[in-house]
Order: sequence, then C-alpha cells, then structure tokens
Amino acid sequence: MTNLRMLDRRRKVWLCALLTACWIISPAHSQLVPGTMDVHWNEGSEDCIKHPQPPIQVHRYNAQTVILRQSLCATYEAPFIYLLVGKTKALLIDTGAVADAKTMPLAQTVISLLPNGKSRLPLMVVHTHGHLDHRSGDDQFRALPDVQVVPTDLQSVKSRLGVADWPNGIGQIDLGDRVIDVIPTPGHYPSHVAYYDRQTGLFFSGDFLLPGRLLIEDTDADLASARRVAKFVEQRPITYVLGAHIELDESGKTFLGTRYHPNERPLQLTKQDLLALPGIVSGFNGFYAKRGVYVLMNQNHILALLGLGAIGLLVAIILIVRALWRWLRSPAAAK
Repeated sequence: MTNLRMLDRRRKVWLCALLTACWIISPAHSQLVPGTMDVHWNEGSEDCIKHPQPPIQVHRYNAQTVILRQSLCATYEAPFIYLLVGKTKALLIDTGAVADAKTMPLAQTVISLLPNGKSRLPLMVVHTHGHLDHRSGDDQFRALPDVQVVPTDLQSVKSRLGVADWPNGIGQIDLGDRVIDVIPTPGHYPSHVAYYDRQTGLFFSGDFLLPGRLLIEDTDADLASARRVAKFVEQRPITYVLGAHIELDESGKTFLGTRYHPNERPLQLTKQDLLALPGIVSGFNGFYAKRGVYVLMNQNHILALLGLGAIGLLVAIILIVRALWRWLRSPAAAK
C-alpha cells in the first residue's frame, strides 16, 4: 500500500514538472528575440523637387527583422513594409504604393537584404490587405526566381495562408524556426489579416490599427475582429504593434495628403492599444467618430452622404433657377 502511494506521488510530481515545462516553453512564455525601434523616420519635404529624398528607408529591428518605409516624397501614403527572415524562408509583408521599379526599387532592396549563403532564401510575399498602397509593388517580385506572391482575394488568403475557418481560425507560416501566426481582421477590408511573430513578439496590424485614422468599411466585422485580436493577444507577449502608416504628429494632429510629416509620432503602438480597440470601435456610428487620438471613418458612407448632399444642392439650384426664370417671364415681372 505504501509503495502504491509513493508511486502515485511520483506520478503527480512528474506530471507537475511536465506541465511546468510545457508552460515555460510555450509561445506565450518563451524568451523573445529583442530588437530596437531607435529610429527617426524620414519626415519628407515641403518641396520634394528642391529637396528629393531617398525612395526607401531601411531600419534593422534586428538581424532577421527589417522595417522598410517608402518615402513621403514618392507617395504621401508612406507605407511601412516588413521583412522577416527565417532559416528556410523569408516573408515580406506588403509591397507598398509605388509600382515603378526605377523610382521605387523595392524588390532590388529586399533581395539585397536577404542572407547570402550557398543559395538565396525563398521569399514569400504576403499582404495585410488588397488596397493599392499595400500591393502596388507586387509586379516587381513576380518574375523573380524562388519568389511566390500571394494574391489578396479572400479565397487565396484562406487557402495560401492556412486559414480554413475564416474569420475565426488562425493560420501559420513556418519560416524555419520562426512561426508567424495569421489572424483574420476583416472590417477595413474583407480579406484583411494581421501577423504575429512568435520569435519577436511583434504584431503587424496593417490598417486595422495604426497611429492615425481607422478607416472602417464594415463596423460589425471590424468590432468582431477587434474582439478576436484582444482575445488572441491577451495571453501572448506583445513587444510592439506595428501598423502600415503614421498619420499623427506628436500633438495628435492628423497628416492628410501631405508629403511633409514634421514631429511625427512613433510608429509603434502597445498591447494595451490592442486590448482597448474593442471599446474604441464599439458604438461607432458608421460615419465619423473621434476616440482619443483615433479618428474612425467609413469613407464609403461619408462619400455617399456627400454625394446625396451634392445632388440635393444641385436639385435646389435647378428649382430656384427654374422658379426665377418663370417669374422673369411672367406678366407681373414684365410690368
């Protein structure tokens, strides 16, 4: 009987040790590879003809993680692009807003950043979503060897990124000792996704969350995405949240359509910003709202409302002119 009790105790000890080991080595508690965001982003120029800027700014977060930004002088969108390098494959997130390789040598720059070994690593090009400022550079990569470009339509995103249960499932991209989680985040765009890098704890949010305007096409879908993301990150380490644009200065003023961004606020957001997002999106009226530093907008609804207003104004002008014309032609006006 004593031996049985001792055996039972040993089993419990081994079970506790096993569970502790699993907890320690789990993605949520493993040690993250550090990096640095000590960078001053090019602020563009008030006169890009007199003061031209380099087309691409490159910042090494660490040896295997590179952040690229297209120049404000090349495109006022100035999108951020991310290169993640694993042992067997590299991943490029977005290709920016400029198609011309002569003015924006994105593919050349990215290839030069890949490790030079016996053979170049295969490159997988993905996107956060399908708006042109995130995929205009795709054609620079399509003709290159060992490069696959994933289209932005929903079916391609689901099948190529391993998200069978859209939008509730999570896909994975294995780069070789570096796994990237793919999290569906529709709302801004029907096939929008975010990426979580288990190695660094970086969360790449695209246009889903960024320091600036949150453009929402589908409020219900965006709110559901915000809640899913909050649940996803709750038990995971988040080093930084990195979006696709910076649209705010340090005082909270929004940059709109300008090629000069003085006193730009930092790109990086926090885990707390992700956790707070459901509360920010909930209650959005579907047109326009201000929530702290964020401006929530549905551009389609605003444009439709402005269009209706313009039509109403035009009809009113026509009716006024018609009435005035009739009055001028009337006998009373002739006297």
